[in-house]
Amino acid sequence: MTDATSNARPTVATAFERTPVVLDEAVIEALHEVGTKIKRSAKYAQIAASIREIGIIEPPVVVRHPVQAGKYLLLDGHLRLDVLRSYGIKEVACLLATDDEAFTYNKRISRLAAIQEHRMILKLIERNVPEARIARSLNIDVSTLQGKTRMLNGICPEAIEILNDKHIAAKVFALLRCMRPLRQIEAAELMVAMNRYTEGYVRALLAATPRSLVAVEIKTRCESGLTDEQKTLMERESSQLDREVKLAQKSFGNDHLLLVVARGYLVRMLENERVFRYLGQHRPEFLAEFRRIAESEAFAA
Repeated sequence: MTDATSNARPTVATAFERTPVVLDEAVIEALHEVGTKIKRSAKYAQIAASIREIGIIEPPVVVRHPVQAGKYLLLDGHLRLDVLRSYGIKEVACLLATDDEAFTYNKRISRLAAIQEHRMILKLIERNVPEARIARSLNIDVSTLQGKTRMLNGICPEAIEILNDKHIAAKVFALLRCMRPLRQIEAAELMVAMNRYTEGYVRALLAATPRSLVAVEIKTRCESGLTDEQKTLMERESSQLDREVKLAQKSFGNDHLLLVVARGYLVRMLENERVFRYLGQHRPEFLAEFRRIAESEAFAA
């Protein structure tokens, strides 16, 4: 007979208590101060506008103070709490973390990417939320909001999917729009492979795009000002870079595994006193290089 406990599903510990807690702001201790420079930033102004217009969307995260009963440490939401205090709000709804590590949650939170923000705005408009109110909550004007709603017009679905969670400026999408769908996909893949999403990088990709892959209807508007000779050279170099990146992507996993194994072998070899002594006496240049590789963290398992 099978033991009933052997079929029991393992329990997963939750990171937060199931219901938010409403706390007096005075019992919440921030882990760092919000400086004057941060208070003047666009991000702070956007958070303040959002709270003023629609209230708190993402509750701050707190954990019980390890020493002082009735006190809480603020893990995430320093700007939100500072804005609430500036508005004179005394009670704050918070998520109560079950983990007592007072680390910075900001390093582990994926902020809203441009494409995700675009989709959020479209959903709000579909629900008949006035554009003026959405703009106020994002601390932008209505014309900028309307530009965000049109941001992905002319961008193929495959490129959108590749860049879905990337933090990209709206001007980058305007440059991608100057390319035909096939080139948009190639450019998006190169951006991810190189981990570069700047306007300057995409402008260089556009300049290196063959004329056959530039969108005809907007070719004049997107002219780069380069000579035909310079464009031909950039096209050739871009094609070569595309091939090299794709080749590197195919072999990267195996190459990295081999390097990890080789490093592990060198570490074990250098732990052998006889080998270490022999290399030091007869091949000191090899010993120095082997030690450098063994001490490198780049290929650590």
